[in-house]
Amino acid sequence: MSENDDDAVYWNLKPILPYQSMTKFKVIQQITPKRYCQLYMNTFLGAHLAESFVYPLDVAKTRMHLGGEIAHKSSAKVAKMYRQISNIIHKERFQNLYAGFSAMAIRSFLFNSIRVVLYDVFRTQLIYVDEKTNQEVLTIPSALASGFAAGCIAQVIANPFDIVKVRMQMDGVCVRMGLKPRVQGVSQAFRYIYENGGLPHLWRGVGPSCLRACLMTAGDVGSYDLSKRNFKYYLDLEEGFPLRFLSSMCAGFVASVLSNPADVIKSRIMNQVTDEKGQGLLYKNSLDCALKLINQEGVLSLYKGLFPCWLRLGPWSVLFWVFLEKLREWEGQAGF
Repeated sequence: MSENDDDAVYWNLKPILPYQSMTKFKVIQQITPKRYCQLYMNTFLGAHLAESFVYPLDVAKTRMHLGGEIAHKSSAKVAKMYRQISNIIHKERFQNLYAGFSAMAIRSFLFNSIRVVLYDVFRTQLIYVDEKTNQEVLTIPSALASGFAAGCIAQVIANPFDIVKVRMQMDGVCVRMGLKPRVQGVSQAFRYIYENGGLPHLWRGVGPSCLRACLMTAGDVGSYDLSKRNFKYYLDLEEGFPLRFLSSMCAGFVASVLSNPADVIKSRIMNQVTDEKGQGLLYKNSLDCALKLINQEGVLSLYKGLFPCWLRLGPWSVLFWVFLEKLREWEGQAGF
């Protein structure tokens, strides 16, 4: 074979386009306004559906948080979760199981949607590709940091509706104790709070609220994200209901354990009576509230309502994540 023949064979075998290796991982979708508008609305729909089923447990949890405060004044015992629900049904009215639901819906539209969208924005910037395995990697510190930042920002925006929700959930207790109801609706609740403390009063308790939101978002959204990745890797699970169910149950448990102490403090501060200057009559700040809780009711008082909190967040997480992921799947988006 001549030298010219060798050259002809060589150039015929040479690929026309430059060689490109086939990646084995699925690249995170790019940030686009349409994608995040869809995620925002899907998150709200998923959260609202989940809350519709488990909201009575949230009412019972809040009353357990505040029960020690009432018991300290009246020497009564704090009712357990099932007793709280039973008291509402038999001693008040069935509708009180959903007291504050309207405020919750508005809060959910702000809080849940914003925190999930922001978490997705932040974690997308922190995911990298491992050169050895050619897989996407999200570290635990990155997931926690994304959850902390997203939860804090979302809670600052939604804090006024959190206060209204707590006040509306507790008004049934006020009526049973012979006191006049403080609020009768979202707009009236805002008026009452503003007239008795001014605009800054709508952000009362924002410190413990932000701490709780940081811990809950890191525990819920961050834990769900990490759980899915690890279950896929170690259990070889494919995308689908079993993977989403296991991941959401882990997320609900971690979120409950991390956020419960801050949730108790938040409920106490938001519900306390204030003087004419808008200053709290029971607790000066979050630290004072925590110290008084520990001194008067014991360390375990910080975990009052943990069981109903987990009973609420466990099913809530399953319903929320399964529904959200299904909506994203129908719209052709990648899941977490």
